[in-house]
Amino acid sequence: MLLESFYAFIKKHELIEPFSTIAAGVSGGPDSLVLLHLLHSMKDKLGIQVIAVHVDHMFRGKQSENEMKFVETFCREHRIPFMAKQMDAAAYAKEHRLSSQAAARECRYSFFDEAMAETGARYLALAHHGDDQIETILMRLVRGAAGKSSAGIQVKRPFGNGYLIRPFLGTSRKEILDYSEKHGLNPRYDPSNDSDAYTRNRFRKYVLPFIKEENPLAHERFQNFSELQLEDDRLLQELTEREMNRVWIRKEKDALEIDSDELKRLPLPLQRRGIQLILNYLYKDVPVSFSSLHIESLLQLLSQTHPSGSLNFPGGLKVTKSYHRCLFTFEHEEHSPYCLEFTPPGMLNLPNGCYISAFISADPAEIKASNHSFIVSRTDVELPLIVRSRNAGDKMEVKGMNGSKKVKDIFIDAKIPLAERDLWPIVEDGRGSIMWLPGLKKSALEQTRANNGEYIVLHYDEQGIF
Repeated sequence: MLLESFYAFIKKHELIEPFSTIAAGVSGGPDSLVLLHLLHSMKDKLGIQVIAVHVDHMFRGKQSENEMKFVETFCREHRIPFMAKQMDAAAYAKEHRLSSQAAARECRYSFFDEAMAETGARYLALAHHGDDQIETILMRLVRGAAGKSSAGIQVKRPFGNGYLIRPFLGTSRKEILDYSEKHGLNPRYDPSNDSDAYTRNRFRKYVLPFIKEENPLAHERFQNFSELQLEDDRLLQELTEREMNRVWIRKEKDALEIDSDELKRLPLPLQRRGIQLILNYLYKDVPVSFSSLHIESLLQLLSQTHPSGSLNFPGGLKVTKSYHRCLFTFEHEEHSPYCLEFTPPGMLNLPNGCYISAFISADPAEIKASNHSFIVSRTDVELPLIVRSRNAGDKMEVKGMNGSKKVKDIFIDAKIPLAERDLWPIVEDGRGSIMWLPGLKKSALEQTRANNGEYIVLHYDEQGIF
């Protein structure tokens, strides 16, 4: 039964100390509602106090506000302390130039941190479950993750003044839904979770059912894989940190220099982790677009016989090799123009480290409107699509405006740094009409109402989910 397995998982991973306060993130959906119900039901057995914390991201107006009220009512009926906050995630996304999902995540975690500090909670409990773990590991492997990143979601990690814990990672979503139905919890459902516009949803709808059919307990196998990966990574990380003391030449805030010959003397697994240490030192946050392919390209650069060479990494990081030295610096320089052909469906990697994915849909109405997605009837565009860097004098007819607007002015209005403009993708159809500036503006070509026929759905991916 879920009650017993939930308790066993907490004890196995030493997730909660007695006499602690737990802040449970609750959206109102089945996963988080069951988590709150279980923690509250077991508070005496675990020796804990439980509070519920909720964020209304204000994406869906009255609907999301009603979900906040639903959670509040649930907590009042069960005598659970409740804290909530309404945060305009769409405005935050625009101000910080983030995707809607990334903005919602930052808003949510910011409030969770505040709530923990205010209540003295030592733990933040979130409801990511075993099926989420399968999706995350597969998504990261497909994108080229390596090392610790390929292990997926961590069971426990530092957060705020305490820890973020995920007690459901050993639990399948079916177990959660069965528990919810048995106890009559009547959770709320976010319709965006069914949209094919998001990569995770496509893995959930098309890949996960096949895996579950092969092995209904696959979530346990993936969780075991995650734990073994993390154990191996901890040992290799200790060895790497010790060996890298012979590799450093100098470290500065925005620059780092190494002895490439010393790095190459290390075993290959330690070389890769040594490069990851360098990236963690230089980047405030390693870009999600960074993958194992970047590390392999650097290893190839260091091993080539030619004495010099260079690479451009995401976020403006330049790597320059000269004889036995290798310099990592952040430089803002002009980039070579690019022009790429793209015929949906598929995925296109971009020079700025992000990518555009595309699929075909017969009914795009369910897809959430966002500047990070674009929908167009197949009959309204000529293929192949062209994804290119900006040209002098570029103009586009912006959706909702009369006339055209210079791309340069769109960049200025959005406060896009000069260093990023030369790499920012511009999408046009085969006739040369600019359709979309991903993340910024759309043209009047976009169609969101389903009619007869097929639609091309494009999605610009630059951030991660968890």
